[in-house]
Amino acid sequence: MDIETALKEIMTIEGALGAALVDLETGMCLGTIGGGDDLDLELAAAGSTEVVRAKAQTLVALGMDDQVEDMLISLSRQYHIIRQASRSSVTVFLYLVLDRERANLALARHHLRRIEGELVV
Repeated sequence: MDIETALKEIMTIEGALGAALVDLETGMCLGTIGGGDDLDLELAAAGSTEVVRAKAQTLVALGMDDQVEDMLISLSRQYHIIRQASRSSVTVFLYLVLDRERANLALARHHLRRIEGELVV
């Protein structure tokens, strides 16, 4: 599925407030959907790029032969999920912001994993 279709499908996840596809090398959004005055997806995605890079560097420093599938940042009113592309040739990640009161975290992670698997960049 293409970027636009993937982002539209992500927004069907219960509680979704916004989503982005982010280039890990540049921190730039390849596409966004949702967000608004209280949620600057471009800024959130850029900041999350640093989080993803830091975790990758930590795994290398620890000598762990593993890779990050997803990361969860829990806020008092929101969940932020970062899902890295599983294909080694693609350096992007999906960024999803959920309303904590309306979202089912397990189902959201499941749907995001499926969408990421079908995404063609």
